[in-house]
Amino acid sequence: MRSRSTPLESFSTFLQFEDDLPRQWIPEGRLQRNMQRHLQQLQEDQTQSKTDRFWALYWHKAWALQTEKPDEASAKPLRNLPLDHLNAYLQETCFWAVNRLRSQFAQTQYNLSDCFQIAILRVPKILQGFEAKQGFGLTNYASMLFSTTLRDALRQQQEVDICTHWALLRKTSQKRTIEALTKAGLSSDTVTNYGLACQSFRLLYAPAQASGTRKLPPPDAETWEAIVQMYNQQAIVKADVKTIEQWLNKTAQAIRNYLNPSTVSLNAPRPGQEEGEWQDHLADTESESLLSGLIQDEELQARLVQRSQLGDILQAGLAQCDGETRSILPLYYGRGCTQQQIASELGIKQYTISRRLTRSKELLLKQLATWTRDDLHISLTPEVLQAMGSMLEDWLQTHYQEPQSQM
Repeated sequence: MRSRSTPLESFSTFLQFEDDLPRQWIPEGRLQRNMQRHLQQLQEDQTQSKTDRFWALYWHKAWALQTEKPDEASAKPLRNLPLDHLNAYLQETCFWAVNRLRSQFAQTQYNLSDCFQIAILRVPKILQGFEAKQGFGLTNYASMLFSTTLRDALRQQQEVDICTHWALLRKTSQKRTIEALTKAGLSSDTVTNYGLACQSFRLLYAPAQASGTRKLPPPDAETWEAIVQMYNQQAIVKADVKTIEQWLNKTAQAIRNYLNPSTVSLNAPRPGQEEGEWQDHLADTESESLLSGLIQDEELQARLVQRSQLGDILQAGLAQCDGETRSILPLYYGRGCTQQQIASELGIKQYTISRRLTRSKELLLKQLATWTRDDLHISLTPEVLQAMGSMLEDWLQTHYQEPQSQM
């Protein structure tokens, strides 16, 4: 599938997966019409204001204003156009972040499209934390948070999936157990009974294995009888061993569902309706005065110059790396190889690969920090340093990826 080439495409089309591969960009009618209206207002303008970067800043400002002053006439607003334009814009950034990170988790039940959906749901949080005044692009910032979100989700899912029901029940707190049962839609009486059964299970099941063991077997017959006896002493609704075992299995499944929630696509049908999708119900808003003001924003050109300077600084930093490191970086960032795969291909020890990568990033970050402090006059706060690290990772990945017409 080709990459998007115009702002109209970038801000109005969504990635469609087929057989777990990205196949094509699907246009969304309302977003297309809205972008066309705004582009027509700039028809005679020949400046840099027609770039994707300009429109990302514009729609972020529009989203921020709409978030501060929501439409009071709408009791339950589903979405708004600025948010969905940015959702469309960040599709490619999300895909590349997900594609690279997922290769690090070989054992996962989530396929590529699942991971993409998990990460893209992070867009509203990304917009809340993004600060254009820091001089970093939205895609750089988003790439970091997409990766962080997916990494946390996969680690949690991986930890949950390798546990048996009994290990999962033992390691889950009572508070989270109740939350999971309530989220599953069970009645309050059922939640109370299941919760009490879990509490009895945790108190009495003391297996020979260490408590952290993930492959715990079910209790033996004697322990089951003790669990049932403790439960019946406290509960109004009495139960036998078979019933308690069924309840605990259902509770474990509720916990898994709670820790690994399903994701919903914009193309999914709305519940209770035979026709129509979630994306059909986007708020149609206009922000012409904001557009006029942003065209006159003198900071835009300065940010574009800074972006060019950033590339020059990092290019110069790469030139200072030794030849071995310059052989490693394209494999790691361009082809997405693991350190072990690189070690095998180049005949270098894996720990040497790790050291080279760490040292090269330290060198580049040091130069980036100096430029940020001395030229941009930005204080090197922890937040700025974190954003710089993300921006460096994104730049390296983009720099070493060969231009592709197909995804």
